Amino acid sequence: MTSAAPRPLGVAVVGFGWMGRVHAQSYARVTHHFPDLGVRPELVVVADEVPGRAEAAAAQYGFASAVQDWHEVLTEPRVEAVSVTAPNFFHREIGAAVAAAGKHLWIEKPVGVGAADATAVRDAVGSAGVRAAVGFNYRWAPAVQEARARIAAGAIGEVEGVRIRLLSDYAADPAGALSWRYSRERGGAGVLGDLASHGVDLARYLVGEINAVVADTAVFIPRRAVPSAATSGHQRVVLGESTAMGDVENEDAVTALLRFASGARGVLEASRVAVGEQNTYGFEVAGNHGVLRWDFRRMGELSVSGGRAGDGSVLYQDAPTQTLFVGPGHGDHAAFQPGAAIAMGYDDLKVVEAARFLRAVADPALPAERGPATLDDAVASARALDAMSRSVTSGAWEPLA
Repeated sequence: MTSAAPRPLGVAVVGFGWMGRVHAQSYARVTHHFPDLGVRPELVVVADEVPGRAEAAAAQYGFASAVQDWHEVLTEPRVEAVSVTAPNFFHREIGAAVAAAGKHLWIEKPVGVGAADATAVRDAVGSAGVRAAVGFNYRWAPAVQEARARIAAGAIGEVEGVRIRLLSDYAADPAGALSWRYSRERGGAGVLGDLASHGVDLARYLVGEINAVVADTAVFIPRRAVPSAATSGHQRVVLGESTAMGDVENEDAVTALLRFASGARGVLEASRVAVGEQNTYGFEVAGNHGVLRWDFRRMGELSVSGGRAGDGSVLYQDAPTQTLFVGPGHGDHAAFQPGAAIAMGYDDLKVVEAARFLRAVADPALPAERGPATLDDAVASARALDAMSRSVTSGAWEPLA
């Protein structure tokens, strides 16, 4: 007996920069890796305000139509789900409108420029009764899934310390364009929303809720060239294009201390101007029986430190460290590769994210552990980031509600 064929699900992408491309590719690939979703996404419409960009995307990726005005997506009856991959300052307006139109929502983090925006989108989704997913993709790496399982099982004992880093050089060149990312109104708190939001999500996903934070931030490149044409968030100005300069209004770097509800302590560091650091993302979670370490650049490896002596006692000193190469028994690795140590990539994590979103759309009763990161996760992350910003002003620990 064969299972029923998945029903077609019309999808749209709003905003077609790099992340819009990743979403489109994820929709195209997802049923190759996850054939049992119950739905089969079909690319119906792409929207982007930059003239010609949507048309080029439609021609390359196979969308049935292309528009400049995202409002047209909401009136397209074939569209049941929408990816919002536009810049941060559009997230609240577009996300809430998508929900109000009765369409399911896959929206990129950080969902706006602060907790008020994320909360507004969450409330709109709740009122409309649609399903939603947020782009916290690093939690879906099989090694991260394995780390979470080991922490929950007590493999490293009680968690005492968490160290999370997200260091990048994408903004390290002073000649980089003054894009929307450097505006307080449009880009929010800079590197906090861009990178530290992922750090907060990983911290919560692995260890649990954060009770309080204290933070320090800095702007190391205070002025940048004003671009003469539309740019992506990470695009550099070509010499000679612009001589006008403007102020960078938000943070280049943040360092924060975290207190968890469990009693654990943490350190989170993020920078967009870290020369010599290319996507240096990762964590260490230390318990009283061992340590787990993960580096995004070696995504398929989990460093496991700890052990027991022959008599069963914990090795508190000189504990061995081993490297676990993840394989089909870890997370969703089996959907992509047949054996351990065969590498997955960044785009694969977005395919996992797409699968979890589409499962939730197909099955309203889907258990939370099989579903995507939610808007509750986005609100929790945004509240932590807002508290970090308040702490910079107050110079004190700021509690999280």
